[in-house]
Amino acid sequence: MALSGLYVILDPSVRPDRPLTDMLKASAEAGVRIFQYRNKTASMKEAYDDASVLRKVASEMGVTFIVNDRCDLALAVDADGVHLGQGDLPYGYARTIMGPAKLIGLSTHNRDQVKEAETLKPDYIGFGPIFKPGSKQDHDPVVGIEGLRAIRSLTALPIFAIGGVTVENVGEVMQAGANGVAVISAILDAPDVRRAVSGFVGRMRVSTSPAS
Repeated sequence: MALSGLYVILDPSVRPDRPLTDMLKASAEAGVRIFQYRNKTASMKEAYDDASVLRKVASEMGVTFIVNDRCDLALAVDADGVHLGQGDLPYGYARTIMGPAKLIGLSTHNRDQVKEAETLKPDYIGFGPIFKPGSKQDHDPVVGIEGLRAIRSLTALPIFAIGGVTVENVGEVMQAGANGVAVISAILDAPDVRRAVSGFVGRMRVSTSPAS
């Protein structure tokens, strides 16, 4: 399973008027291979209902489906893995709960957290915010392109850059050493989801080609 490319985070708070299943289908058809369900406000029952449907669609589309924060929810819907923030269950406990076959991603925001992740060995790390996020007000300090470039040498783990990444700056982000980018509003809020995904995928492909 290649942990790279465009990683779409499905958060219903961004565009409540747009069904997440539609967003998943359109994005997958345009080339996205990895998705995360994130809902910070739903009850467990609501989250389970939403994640169950999304899990089914993801399976039908042949894409990877990750659940944010909740190991119990990830296991309940048989997700492919879980993504942990710094304030979530410690990695070691999560690995015990999830088992060896499930993916575990870990959010990092600075050099020390990246160094710790390198010793823990999750399947991938998220790093950022690279720029000011469009969907989050209470975010960690912006690290910038230079921050991303500086931590690339600290780990061999796949890095998904996150935070304010757009089709205009994604090439620069990839050239700084990211294996992929995680996006929320740049896709969920796009007038044409397929076109937005195609724009990202095209720019990312060009920026990582040997001639670039």
